[in-house]
Amino acid sequence: MRCTMGRVNAECSRCMCEDHLLYGSVRLEDGAPASKATVQLWGDSNQILTVCDEKGKFRIPGLCPDGKTVLTIRKAYYGTMLHILSVTNSKMSTVEVKLKRSEKPYIRKHPSNKVRHEGQSVMFCCKVQCNPPPDKYFWYHNSSLLDVKTHGYHSSLVLRHLQPQHAGQYWCRASNIAGSVKSKPATLTVIALGAPSCNPKPESHLIRLPYDCYQNLTQSFYYNVGKCPVAACSGEHDPEPRCKDTAAYCCGTVKLEERKISCTNYMLPIKVVSRCGCQKCVETKTIVRGHALAADNGEAMRFGLIFMSGKKISMTGYRGTFSIQVPADIDRLVLTFVDRYDKFVNTTKILPFNKKGGSVFHEIKLLRKKPAVTLDCSVSNTIPLGAIESQSPIAELEIPPNSFYRQNGDIYKGLVKASVTFLDPRDISLAPAAQSDLNFINEEGDVLPLRTYGMFSLDFIDEATKESLSAGQVKVFLDSAQVKMPEHLEKMKLWSMNPETGFWEEEGDFTFIRSRRGKREERTFLVGNMEIRERRLFNLDVPESRRCYVKVRTFRSDRFMPSDQMEGVVVSLINVEPMSGFSSNPRAWGRFDSVITGSNGACLPAFCDDQQPDAYSAYVTATLGGEELEAVASFPEMNLNTIGVQQSYLNKLQYRRSDHEDANVKKTAFKINVAKPTPTVPDEMNGPIYPYENFKECEEASFSAGHFRFYRVEGDSYVYNTVPFDEDDPMSWTEDYLAWWPRPLEFRACYIKVKLRSPQEITVRSRNTGGTHPQTVGEIYGIRDMRSTRALDHLGISAVCLEFKCSGMLYDQERIDRTLVKIIPQSNCYRESVNNMLQEYLVNHLPLAVNNDSSEFTMLAPLDPLGHNYGIYTVTDQDPRTAKEIALGRCFDGSSDSVSRVMKSNVGVALTFNCNEKQESQQSMFQSLQNSPGDPVLNNMSMGRRKRGRGQRDILFGLHLFNKYRKQRIAPPRKQWQKNLQFSGLD
Repeated sequence: MRCTMGRVNAECSRCMCEDHLLYGSVRLEDGAPASKATVQLWGDSNQILTVCDEKGKFRIPGLCPDGKTVLTIRKAYYGTMLHILSVTNSKMSTVEVKLKRSEKPYIRKHPSNKVRHEGQSVMFCCKVQCNPPPDKYFWYHNSSLLDVKTHGYHSSLVLRHLQPQHAGQYWCRASNIAGSVKSKPATLTVIALGAPSCNPKPESHLIRLPYDCYQNLTQSFYYNVGKCPVAACSGEHDPEPRCKDTAAYCCGTVKLEERKISCTNYMLPIKVVSRCGCQKCVETKTIVRGHALAADNGEAMRFGLIFMSGKKISMTGYRGTFSIQVPADIDRLVLTFVDRYDKFVNTTKILPFNKKGGSVFHEIKLLRKKPAVTLDCSVSNTIPLGAIESQSPIAELEIPPNSFYRQNGDIYKGLVKASVTFLDPRDISLAPAAQSDLNFINEEGDVLPLRTYGMFSLDFIDEATKESLSAGQVKVFLDSAQVKMPEHLEKMKLWSMNPETGFWEEEGDFTFIRSRRGKREERTFLVGNMEIRERRLFNLDVPESRRCYVKVRTFRSDRFMPSDQMEGVVVSLINVEPMSGFSSNPRAWGRFDSVITGSNGACLPAFCDDQQPDAYSAYVTATLGGEELEAVASFPEMNLNTIGVQQSYLNKLQYRRSDHEDANVKKTAFKINVAKPTPTVPDEMNGPIYPYENFKECEEASFSAGHFRFYRVEGDSYVYNTVPFDEDDPMSWTEDYLAWWPRPLEFRACYIKVKLRSPQEITVRSRNTGGTHPQTVGEIYGIRDMRSTRALDHLGISAVCLEFKCSGMLYDQERIDRTLVKIIPQSNCYRESVNNMLQEYLVNHLPLAVNNDSSEFTMLAPLDPLGHNYGIYTVTDQDPRTAKEIALGRCFDGSSDSVSRVMKSNVGVALTFNCNEKQESQQSMFQSLQNSPGDPVLNNMSMGRRKRGRGQRDILFGLHLFNKYRKQRIAPPRKQWQKNLQFSGLD
C-alpha cells in the first residue's frame, strides 16, 4: 500500500497524517445539530472514529486530506452520508454535512395484472420511492423466490416464451438500509394458443323497463340485455415487453342486436349484447372530488392548499370543494390539506379511488387547531393530551428547559407560542378526522394496521418573529390506566407520519415508571422520548394482528338485485374497541378505514377476535357523491333475505341499524360485533366476515355469499337507455349511434325545469329521439320519468327537473344531432306557457319542432348551454354522476351558478302545464314498478309490507320513498355526525 500523503498505519489498512486535524459539523434538514451521529471510514463498518456531541460537532486527528479518504456519517432514522476529504496542504480542515431523514421503501406503482397468450413475453415492474434508493430487489412467483441469476431482474421482471406454468401471482420486495416493502401481487393469465381471451357469451344483466312495458311472457318489468364483464384480455402487444402496455385491452361488447319490445301503444327499441370479445379498453379519467370541512361544525376550509408528494397540485374553493384528476402512475393517492388561514391542522388523507375511472366523492374532516398558549422556554413545561373535559388526559408532554432551537440550530431563548391539538379516540365523532389510514410497513415489508390511542399535532412558533421552532428531548407520559388491554402496554410505540407516503414510522419505544410528581396514589406511566423536528404529527399506537375483512355491497334500490349494485360508493368502517370482552371504555375508537365499492362490492379491513365475539365492534356507513345511503333495517324484525346474512351468524354478529332503538336517529349506519368466523361452523365460512388471509375469497365472493347491504333511497324516477350503460362504470360504455353519452371522457348533462299547476304531484316524461342525424333520426335514445316536487310556499304548485339528451356530436364525432325531445306530463294536462327566451331561441335556431298537441311540448334540444333564464341547465364533466348532480342542483335552485336541494318552483322555469286532478282509482305508474322480476302486476296484494292509500287501493310501502328523497333535498342542515350514531350499546 502506498500513500500520496502521510504514512501507512500499522495494520496497512489506511494512510495516516498525524499532523492533520479534521473538524466537522453535522446537522439535520431543519438545521438542528445531529447529536450522537457516528463517523466512520467508508468500508470499515466495525470501527467508529468518533460520535458527534450535543452540538453536532466532532474532531478527528490523523486523517489524510488526500481526496481519497471517505467518511461515512450515520444517525438513527436518517440517511447515510458519504463525504470525501478534499485535498489540502493545511494542517487543519473542516467539514459540514447535512443529513436527510431516511425513507423506508414505498411502492409508488405496483406491478399490474397482465394477460398473455402462450409464447408471448411480459414485463412486471415495481416503482419504488425511498432515501437512499433500494439496493436490493426480490421477485416472487406464487410465494416462491425467483433466482436473480436465472431471470436477471432488478426493479423489473421479464418473462419470455410464456407457458401455462408461468401463470399465477407475481410480486416484488425492495430493500434499503431503512427497511423493506412488498408490492401487491399482480396476476399473470396465460391463455392457450388459439383460445379466445374473452368468453364470447355475455353474462346475464337485467334492466328495468318503462312502466308501460310490462312483459306478459316473463310476467316482469325486467329484460335481460346481457353484459360483457370488464376484464383484461390479451390483445396486440409490442415485441419488446414494457412496464405499461402501449394499449390496454379489455373484454367488451363487439356486437349489439336490436330488438323491439311491445309496450302500451308503442314499440320500444332495445340494444342487447349478443357477443363479447377482446378490444382496446375504453379510455377513462379518474377524478377525486370532495369537501374539506371542519370536524366540529362543518365550516369550509376556504382556498386551502392541496399537496401531493410535497408539491402543490390544487386548492379548495370558497365552499371547501375540490376536484383532482388522479395521475395514471400512482396506486395510492396521498393528499395533504393545508389551511392558509391557520384555523385547521394540516391533514394528510389516503383517498381511495376507482381505478376503472369515474369520480369518487370524499368528505375531508379537519381538526380545528387548539388556541396557542405562551410557554417560557427557560423552565420546564407540561402540556396535557386529552380533549374530553370530564375525563383525565390520556397523556402529557414534558418539555425540559432550553429545549427549543431555531432553524439554524441555535438555542432559542424567549417566549414560545405553542399549539398542541390532540385527536382523542374517546370522542367517536372525531374518527373521520383521523390522519392517513393508520398503517405502517414492518421489517419484512408487509403493510400492517395500527390501533391508535391518540394523535397529536404540534406547532411551536417564536412569539416575536413567527419563526417555526423545533424542540429536542421531549418526553411523552402515557397514563397506563388509559390502556385497558394489557397486551397493548408492551407493544405501545411512538410514531410519526411520513406526509409523502401516508405511512406511520416508528419514532421510539416506551418504558415504565411509577408514581411521578409526588402524587399520593400509585400510578404507572409509559414514558417515551421524542424530538420535534421536520415532522409535527405523532401517534400513540400499537400494531394489531387480529384482523378480518367485512363484505359490503351497495345497491340502487331496496330490491337488492345483483344488476342493481353500485360502484364508486365510499364505504367507511370505524373500529370501536373493546366491548364487553374486555374492561374498557366502549366509547373509544381504534381506527377508521374507507374503501370504494367495485362491481362485486367492497371488503373493509377491521379488527376481529375469535375468542370473544364482542371484543371488537364496528360502525359502517356508505356515501355516494356525499349522499348517505341507508342500511337494511334491524327493527322491528330482521329480514334475513334483505340483510344478506345467515341467521345463526347474524345472531353472533348482533347486527343493529342506527335507528334500532331510537326511530329519530338516521338510518344510514349499522353496528356489528366483528366476530371472526369459526372454521368448524359452515354458516360462518361463507361471509360476511372473512379472516385476513382470505382477502381474495372476500373480493371474489359470489352474490349468494353473506354480505351486508346499503341502498339508495330512490325517488319516483326512472331512467331507460336504448344502449345500456352503467354510469358507475365508465368502461361499460359501448360505441353506438344511439348511446345516450356520445363520449366516455366527456359527459354533458341537460335538464329542463317544468312547472305544474295541480293539487297533486305529477310524473313527467322526456322521450328523446334522433332529430337531425341521418343515422338516428326517429330512433329512441332513451326515456326519463320524474315525479314533480310539491312547492312548500305555494298551494297547488309543483315542479320537476327532468333530464333530456343533449344535442351535439355523436360517438363518431363527425356530425351533430339536434335531439328531438318530447316533454309529456303523465296526467290530464295542457301546456299553459313556454319561457319567452326559450321560445325565441328555438325559433331563431331552425328547424323548429311542431307543437300541435297542447298536452305535451316538443323541441329540438338547444346546442348552446342556455342557463336559468331559459329554464335549461347544462353541465359538462368528466364523470356522468357529477355532471347530473350539478345540473340538477342548479335546476332546483333556478340558477346558473349555485345549487340547492330545495325546489324553487317559480324560478328559472322553461315550461308551465296546467293539470286536472287525477282520479283516485287511477294507479300511479310507479306503483307497478315495485314488482320484483317475475311477479305480475296483479299480484301486488301479496307483496309483503304495504300501507293503505286513499280509496282503499293497495300501495306498496316502497312507493313513497321519493317523498323521503325530496325531504332530504329540503331538510335543514344535517345533525352533527356523532348524533347520527347513537347506539345504546355505547352507553
